[in-house]
Amino acid sequence: MALSIEVTPIPGLLVIHLEVHGDSRGWFKENWQRAKMVGLGLPDFEPVQNNMSFNAERGTTRGIHAEPWDKMVSSARGRYFGAWVDLREGPSYGTVFTIIVDESIAVFVPRGVANAYQTLESNVAYSYLVNDHWSADSLDSYAYVNLADETVNIPWPIPLGEAVISDKDKAHPRLAEAKAVLPRKTLILGANGQLGRALSALLPDAGRFDIDTLDLTDPAQVAAFPWHEYGVVINAAGWTNVDGAETPEGRIGAWKANAAVPALLAQLSVEHRQVLVHISTDYVFDGTHEQWVEDDAMAPLSVYGQSKAAGDLAVSVAPRHYLLRTSWVVGDGKNFIKTMGQLADRGVKPTVVGDQVGRLTHTTNLAAAIKHLLDVQAPYGTYNCTDGGQPISWADIAKAVFVAHGRSADDVTPVTTDQYYAGKVGIAPRPLHSVLDLSKLEATGYKVPQYPVGVE
Repeated sequence: MALSIEVTPIPGLLVIHLEVHGDSRGWFKENWQRAKMVGLGLPDFEPVQNNMSFNAERGTTRGIHAEPWDKMVSSARGRYFGAWVDLREGPSYGTVFTIIVDESIAVFVPRGVANAYQTLESNVAYSYLVNDHWSADSLDSYAYVNLADETVNIPWPIPLGEAVISDKDKAHPRLAEAKAVLPRKTLILGANGQLGRALSALLPDAGRFDIDTLDLTDPAQVAAFPWHEYGVVINAAGWTNVDGAETPEGRIGAWKANAAVPALLAQLSVEHRQVLVHISTDYVFDGTHEQWVEDDAMAPLSVYGQSKAAGDLAVSVAPRHYLLRTSWVVGDGKNFIKTMGQLADRGVKPTVVGDQVGRLTHTTNLAAAIKHLLDVQAPYGTYNCTDGGQPISWADIAKAVFVAHGRSADDVTPVTTDQYYAGKVGIAPRPLHSVLDLSKLEATGYKVPQYPVGVE
């Protein structure tokens, strides 16, 4: 039989029909073949450990256990009756699937689906690949259900009264008392910032940490943190003081926060099979194009832009990443719109840069886009994310704010970037064109919001 994959009533539990080549010497099979199997729809679950369980007696019965990792089970020798019970919290909880497994069958078992088997002959060798290393510390996160549970009602070929079962397995709880397996949690880094607060409002169950509670530049804190508990890490932190990055101290701070920390998170996301979400900026471009798409070449003008570009490159090597590139971010804290409103209320007539063109990115929009990409499981990669609408200059935004505060738009005087910064030292160069193409994000089904100009 040709290699094929069959779905089951348990979401994510897959039966793999293997090709077994036999002759007078015996048989050969490819028990795990990443390229072929992933190509047919098996998750690329990245196994790190291969275990074998030898069962001398017919009727040996083990289970029902749900471990905190994915695995692929098969037979190295002999036939067994396999049974699986979904213990994941949700609508499929308690769903059962059974099949007889021989050398031509393998089963992919997602995290949270409990596994059991009963040997149908003597000397059965049960094989399983797992994508995490076994440790005694992980036992607390297992879930169990009793082999004889009346609710799941598994049709064991050999009655359990005649089977070989450990005392430990006999003592597992019935389904009504079993512990449901919860999905791995979401972690928000930089939770006290403007974007972090917007994310926390949308993801109230997420873990929230800031530099005061988790310093990612401290190796001891990083080593002690329970990264394995999290399936999604959203890095909403970073160095955002564009001009401050031009100073000697700021340069160090920017490269630590914007390059070194993302590289660390990318490494951790590989180790723990996490989805990494990272926020980038239009400053990775030089502003010479009127509009930018996700795969345009980066050519940052400033230290800040250079540090962000380095972080982008580090994050891009993580197998599961969403990198959202933004421009002109405004949130619930200090921002350009609030500053212009305060100036309008005080009767000030400011000069504002009029030759930098882009779009604002409200943090509420950015947080919603992140949640959308995660919810729909959009293809991993880089996505531009700003507000919708026509591109506009900072001066035009300021004019709209002044009008909203009862002032005349003529009270705002547009000037060029060179005029605005003339004579000032320590100023980072700005890209003049920051318009990001949004078609890739929109193609995932996300409706980009269009805020009235000058509205917080």
